[in-house]
Order: sequence, then C-alpha cells, then structure tokens
Amino acid sequence: MNVLLGIGGGIAAYKVAWLASRLMQRGDVVRVAMTPDATRFVGAVTFEGLTGRKAILSSTQVDPDGALPHLEAAKSAQVYVIAPATANLLAGLAMGVAADPVALLALTCRCPILLCPAMNDAMWQAAAVQANVARLRDRGLHFRGPVTGHLAEGYDAIGRMVEPDEILAAITELGS
Repeated sequence: MNVLLGIGGGIAAYKVAWLASRLMQRGDVVRVAMTPDATRFVGAVTFEGLTGRKAILSSTQVDPDGALPHLEAAKSAQVYVIAPATANLLAGLAMGVAADPVALLALTCRCPILLCPAMNDAMWQAAAVQANVARLRDRGLHFRGPVTGHLAEGYDAIGRMVEPDEILAAITELGS
C-alpha cells in the first residue's frame, strides 16, 4: 500500500517514527511530509532513514528526478495520515489553507485522509477546534482520537494522540 504520512508540530510526532517503521516492515511504500514545526520535534533525517525517501519539507520542493513531490505523492497515495493533527493544522485544513506541505497535500490527495489529533485538553474542547473537527468530518475526513491519557503537561486528560498500533489498523481498514 502507498501511505503518505503528514507530520504536525507536536510532541506526539515521535510516535509517527515508530509507525513509519512498522509500515515499511510490512512492505508498504511510505512518503513523509512535515510541517516546519514538526522538524523541531523529530528530524526529517529520521523519517528519511526509515522510509528511504526524502521528506517533503516545502511546498516548492522538487525531487532529484524533477518531480514535484506534493503532486506525485498525492497521486500515488492510497491513504494519507496526518499525525499529530494539531489545533493549528485542523484549523488550516478546515479553511482549505495550504500554508505548509502537510496541508497542501491534504488539498491534492484523492485518497482517504485520516486525522489523529493531539493537543492539550483545553484546546481540544475549545469551540473553535470542535467546529473545525465537525467541518472536516462533514467533508468525509476520518478521525482516530484523541484519547484520554497522560499529556505532555503532566496530567491525564483528553487530548493524547492514539497509539501507533491503532493508526496502523485504521490505515489497513481505510486502504482496503
């Protein structure tokens, strides 16, 4: 299966490295796109080493073969997973803003899109975030999480990104 992983700028980005590794181990083709903030949590080199492909880091990036990765990756993707889907990413996606390669790919992909939110509980429960989630669900995007668990702030609450095994199962379900 061709899987596109869009990585948002949140601490849960480290979990997506494990997911990329598992996808590769099962024989999937994986391409990664990252927001600029995502690279502050996990480096692009980590994903490039795991997938054997250059990470998409810019909306104007050109691959060595001359291809535009934000178009080529979108054409071949069977599932597009955005994790962690931050409040900022959800807002941009809901409004159709293509301010980074992750959001740009969401506009160009024709495959199922799976969003895996991760954020502080107050952010998740904010009316604006919930309105954006409703808008994205109405457009047919799929969600897994968030779940209640230990947050980076040091307490348990809703907002934790689902575990990679659950994302992997959702990818299999959406891609079949």
